[in-house]
Amino acid sequence: MIEIVLFAGKLLLLALLYLFLLAAFRTGVGMVSGKARRGSGGLVLAIAEGPKELRGTRLPITGPIVIGRSPGADIVIADDFVSARHARVTPAPGGAVLEDLGSTNGTVLDGTQVSGMVPLAAGSVIELGAVKIAVKPS
Repeated sequence: MIEIVLFAGKLLLLALLYLFLLAAFRTGVGMVSGKARRGSGGLVLAIAEGPKELRGTRLPITGPIVIGRSPGADIVIADDFVSARHARVTPAPGGAVLEDLGSTNGTVLDGTQVSGMVPLAAGSVIELGAVKIAVKPS
């Protein structure tokens, strides 16, 4: 009887492992494929000024992007003037919107302090501490 229980446990463990691997694979494929392609009419965030390891990084706005100092943020900026969850960029019909997430030092868009949700357009510049992020067409 114990052999049957152990065999069933092994099968259950194997099934759970395959489900986990399938979920991880599907998540990874979505991240690698990048649904927004160059010239698709969407927008990308490009790090224009900031830490050298981030400069030149381009991230298509295909879903909500959290910018901050926290390791859980989509764009992690190691700067004392950047809050853990500083700002969020979300795609919207016709472009994207920028929202300050209650940061201590605030978020600046094209030289103006952001309050609430503000629409983004190609050519806009987001400033968080010493970091400048340009909004560009994809």
